[in-house]
Amino acid sequence: MLLFSLNKCLFTLFLTTYILKYHIELIFKRMNKESNNTFKAVSTYIVDEEYDGVRLDNCLFNKLKGVPKSRIYSMIRKGEVRINGSRSKPEFKLEMGQKIRIPPHNLKPIKPYKPDNSVLKMVKEKIVYDKDHILVIDKPEGLASHGGSGLKLGLIEAVRQIDKRFQNAQLVHRLDKDTSGCIVLTLKKSILRILNEEIREGNVEKKYLAVVSGKWPKEKKFINLKLKKNILSSGERKVNVSEEGKDSITKFRILRTNENLTLLECELITGRMHQIRVQVNNEGFPIVGDLKYGTKKINDVYKEKGVKRMLLHSTKINFINLGLTFKSEAPKIFYEILT
Repeated sequence: MLLFSLNKCLFTLFLTTYILKYHIELIFKRMNKESNNTFKAVSTYIVDEEYDGVRLDNCLFNKLKGVPKSRIYSMIRKGEVRINGSRSKPEFKLEMGQKIRIPPHNLKPIKPYKPDNSVLKMVKEKIVYDKDHILVIDKPEGLASHGGSGLKLGLIEAVRQIDKRFQNAQLVHRLDKDTSGCIVLTLKKSILRILNEEIREGNVEKKYLAVVSGKWPKEKKFINLKLKKNILSSGERKVNVSEEGKDSITKFRILRTNENLTLLECELITGRMHQIRVQVNNEGFPIVGDLKYGTKKINDVYKEKGVKRMLLHSTKINFINLGLTFKSEAPKIFYEILT
């Protein structure tokens, strides 16, 4: 009899809790409907390469656009945000593969940005491969891979508006805003998982062309530096050489050179953010036109000679095990500047 009463009490408590939770969510949804806010239920984010080594608060600032910073700090302080089931502090550095519990929250509506038709036309003309749920685009310089950090429009947002087939397009990898060349997207999540796995396992060959200031030494064929990534609350990304960072390895080959410049083929062995740019600059050979890591004096000299961009181009990406190879010819300025 006592056991029956106890079970009855537990069942009543469970039912009351469930009903209360249901009504609270219903109230939130009604409030959001009246205020035009969007209610987001509990979700999980698995840390990927983009946010590996980034502070927890800076990651959430970027992932939860439309949520006030005060609310994000409150989530962390109260333990609503959990990393692998544990509470964390705002300054906690994330590691790839960790699971972040993101609690229920309200998002202020963000009016979708409608790009100019000329931008959509330009991006459409840059599609070099469209087959088997894979898109490859010869990305122009000056166009970010995705919007955010003060940018209304990125490549992925433009692609999704070109064709109904592309509405669910996802980036397989990213290129810096001022880097041109091969960038791969997928139209199906299952394909995205396969390509991401190949990248994680190191089964992808990535090659770039870069024009650097100075005469590159013939014996300098590899660079291995520890790089530490920082993403500020503003969304700006910056990478520094640091013993606390992760190994970054690039293979270099001289293609052309003169007394002042060198055209390099750069093959990524690892894929850290801004890897080539930071490595060559640390060696004293900054990429021409690199406004973040380069030298203003050098950039100004070549700007007068007609260089209006950073001379870094993604020329080849090869998914070795899948038999997929994509190439992009570098713009003529990469060669003309050395003549």
